[in-house]
Amino acid sequence: MESDTSLNASITLYALSTCVWCRKTKLLLTALGRSFLTIEIDRLSGIECNQATSDLLRWNPAGSYPTLVINNERCIIGYNEQVIRDACSPPDTGVNR
Repeated sequence: MESDTSLNASITLYALSTCVWCRKTKLLLTALGRSFLTIEIDRLSGIECNQATSDLLRWNPAGSYPTLVINNERCIIGYNEQVIRDACSPPDTGVNR
């Protein structure tokens, strides 16, 4: 199984459109060159909103934002730049470029 740091890792960001920490997380992931799916809960309605909220609460029972899920294995709650960098950067191969 691939590690969290694989550039092919699946990354889902549960966010609110008005959340400054969610925006910072998006900017960081973009700066790291990572592709990711953003689910802005407050822009959903009906069944979509209920399903997304249920998925979020499975990973983060407090339901706080941002919540970042990597490979459906690891969850990072809140904005912590170093933790996100460590989880989403490619592994150091020890090879000088």
